Amino acid sequence: MGHVAHDLTPNGWRLGGTAAYSALTAQALDLRVGIVTAAGNETSLMALDGIQTVVLESSHSTTFENIYTENGRVQYLRAQALSIDFANLPEIWKRTSIIHIGPIANEIDSALPKDFSPAFLGITPQGWMRQCDETGRISRSPWKNAEPVLQKADAVVLSREDVNGDEELIEQMAHQTRILVITEASAGCVLYWNGDRRRFRAPEVDEVDATGAGDVFATAFFIRLLKTRDPWESARFATQIASRSVTRVGLAGIPTSQEIEESIMEVLH
Repeated sequence: MGHVAHDLTPNGWRLGGTAAYSALTAQALDLRVGIVTAAGNETSLMALDGIQTVVLESSHSTTFENIYTENGRVQYLRAQALSIDFANLPEIWKRTSIIHIGPIANEIDSALPKDFSPAFLGITPQGWMRQCDETGRISRSPWKNAEPVLQKADAVVLSREDVNGDEELIEQMAHQTRILVITEASAGCVLYWNGDRRRFRAPEVDEVDATGAGDVFATAFFIRLLKTRDPWESARFATQIASRSVTRVGLAGIPTSQEIEESIMEVLH
């Protein structure tokens, strides 16, 4: 559940957003996948062919523009699609093996319904930790209603950038949820589980585009965790998959069958 994104780049637009990256990664990992999203007619969803979609028709898609400066990336929200309600989730999908809630622009209410209890709930809360000013420039903001969601989630994945590197906040969140993973770009990730903390280093690769790598990581982690019930192994697997994804641009970074096999072999050895 979450908006697909209409990402503006110097070379035109491309499809993005957690919903797109996550769904395609899950499809690559041989799962049947559905998306609940919202988008405007300007955004082609052809890249999601073969994935069931519930699309709320909007006058515009959620549109981001990234501007790279000497001081790093500056991100702008140029347009926003309709909000998504939990009532938009088909009844039969509520019984699926994994529900991944991945907001990118506060498009989903962060207060989950009381009767919402999927078999496995994965959360990537980045979109609940963003705000924008009158120009559309995005900055970090506190996650409202965080504790009830953290308590209900089976696993939560976010980046160190999402919390501005706040170690105290990370520790607090780790105590409020079952499994917390903090991704650290090319450095890998840190996983908190049962009061334990472990770091998983990422292999060195030639990075081309890191867009969507966190979504690829989270999806691979959720799926592997559901299969193995082993958070440590799942983190190793997801780190391998995500590292390979940054060697290509955009959705081309979705893992291939060969990369999935290689990542599994790396984990098992």
